[in-house]
Amino acid sequence: MYVVKSPLSDADLKTVSDALQGALVDLVDLSLVAKQIHWNVVGARFRSVHLQLDEVVDTARTHSDTVAERASTLGVSPDGRAGTVARSSGIGEVAGGWVKDADAVGTLVEALGAVITRMRERVEATGEADPVSQDIFIGITADLEKHHWMFQAENG
Repeated sequence: MYVVKSPLSDADLKTVSDALQGALVDLVDLSLVAKQIHWNVVGARFRSVHLQLDEVVDTARTHSDTVAERASTLGVSPDGRAGTVARSSGIGEVAGGWVKDADAVGTLVEALGAVITRMRERVEATGEADPVSQDIFIGITADLEKHHWMFQAENG
């Protein structure tokens, strides 16, 4: 059932919808990973890392909503269900239990790096197909790269 008709060609819509769905999954997972670590971080830098993780969660949640709404705008049903996220995310598994502050920072550096790499691929893939979606991916990438830089500086 198609409720909303996209102005994009079928080929462009396929490219863009795949990119949007992949971004949605990565952003939802990034917010979950950051929140999991946020609840379990311990160490001398607890407070600063704890607060910094919430900034990542806020960024990921805001952008996941933007991505999902862009998909809906183009007539594509976004899928952010837990099973879909678990099967499709580009972020590796995060261990449970308490996490030392330095390890928490390292885990976020890796998770952000994985999402940024995939986001940059989406920037490339959508350039001709849909510059509007590409612009969204560029903004997301810029925000994630800023978080990536700040977490790298934590363990510098």
